[in-house]
Order: sequence, then structure tokens, then C-alpha cells
Amino acid sequence: MLRIAIQTKGRLNEQSIELLRESGVTIKEEKRKFLMRAPDFPVEILFLRDDDIPQTVAMGAADLGIVGYNEVAERGFNVDILQKLGFGGCRISLAIPKSVEYCGLEFFNGKRIATSYPNVLQKFFTEHGITANIHTITGSVEIAPAAGLADAIFDIVSSGGTLISNGLVEVEQVLHSEAVLIGTPGLSKEKSAIAEQLMSRFESVQKGYGKKYLVLNLPTSALDDAIKILPAMRSPTVIPLAQEGWCSLQTVVDEKELWLIIEKLKAIGAEGILVLALEKIVL
Repeated sequence: MLRIAIQTKGRLNEQSIELLRESGVTIKEEKRKFLMRAPDFPVEILFLRDDDIPQTVAMGAADLGIVGYNEVAERGFNVDILQKLGFGGCRISLAIPKSVEYCGLEFFNGKRIATSYPNVLQKFFTEHGITANIHTITGSVEIAPAAGLADAIFDIVSSGGTLISNGLVEVEQVLHSEAVLIGTPGLSKEKSAIAEQLMSRFESVQKGYGKKYLVLNLPTSALDDAIKILPAMRSPTVIPLAQEGWCSLQTVVDEKELWLIIEKLKAIGAEGILVLALEKIVL
């Protein structure tokens, strides 16, 4: 039995639960407790605050954890980073009032910086020879300059909307983060096998993100041109049709390239193009 810790609430909670569900690990929300066992996979789910997850995994109280890399970097506990999970992307950046002129990193010498990530910031400043007064704030960091508590902030940035609404501008991106799967160093052989199985499922789900399954009919004479247009994991699947001189092609494409590919295919005579949702890719 493997135990995995995820956020009890917060920005990664829903996406972690969805990833587990898509990987065949059921979490029954109506029966959710602090610790619950999945009925269809040998794993227990432990719900914790995000900043408690790295320590819990380092201690072995949980074997695995899903948490933002920013928390792993800040807490500094001995854990293995097993897998990047492709969601929860953000950055931790330095920001200053937009009315202040920024002249480079030396701006922060002697300044007061408010942050919830003092360890990450101190490491960054030390590496760049900056001496600043770092003030740890656990609440709304972005209001510190307006309240006269700090000259600048160091905080998570996703869209940047919160900075703008508080009259701040991002000037230095220090750490890029996303959700990661972390593990206790030295897992037993039995637990490692379960973890590998779960990671394989996670990878299959991830490979399906942003992908579409494309099916189309095409004159056989245009087949070589279509193969040059279409990406594939190995090569497109080609199936002869009952109508002589025609075939069907099936492949997987990136959603962001979908319309450009469709337009190119139509230009060489493709018809009956179907675009289907894709959940998982198992290699």
C-alpha cells in the first residue's frame, strides 16, 4: 500500500484529484476524509496543506506527494523529484511599484522585500551579491508596498493580474514552478513498483493533454503529401476504403496546430475530417 499526499485545498487540489481519477485512482468526494483509501488502486490519499507536503514525504509519513516545485525549493527537505506533472505552472518573481524606476538587480540592495519564500529569495540574492532586508509574510504579500511594509515583493505570479491591480510590475523572474511528484528517498521494492505503475499512468494522461485524434478520407494519390503534413507517434495509420483510389488516415495532432493541419489537408483533397477528443496515450 502506497500513501500519497495532495493539497487539501488550493490551486493544485482539483487538478491533482483529476489526474488521479484519470489514472484510475478513484476519490469519492462525498466520503472524503483526512486520510482515505482508493477502492481501485493500492494507494491511500492523505490531504494536507501544501507547505506540509515536502516535510511529510521527507519523513516517510507519505511515500509520494503532489505539490508545487516552489514549495519543494522553499522547504529544502530531502525528497526525490520523480516526475513533472504538466499543470499548476507559475513563476516566483520580484515586483516593485510601477511608479519606481528599475535599474537592475542592484536596485534591491538595502531594500525591504516582503515574501512567503524567504529561503528561495535569500539563495538568489546571495548568488547575485545582493544584500537586502527580507521580511517573511504569510498573508497577502502584494499589499505590502502600498501599506508601507516593504519596497518590493517576491511572490507567485500566474497571469500577473494581481500585481497590476496592486500597482506593481514584475521585474525579475527567479523561479519557474509547476506541480511535481515527489517521493521519499529509498522506497521499498514493493512500494517502488506501485509508484512506477502510478507514474506510468500519469505519463499516459499527460501525453493526452492538448492532443486530438484526427481521422480523414483522402485520395490515395495524395497519400505521400499527407504523410509529410501529418505528425504521428510512429507514422499515420492508413486504411484502404471500399471506394477504389481512396484511403483513410488516422493520427494524433497537437491541438494548437489543428486548424493549420486541417487547412493543408483540405488543400490536397482530404474529406470527411473527424476531430475526436483524446484522453490518454499509452506507449
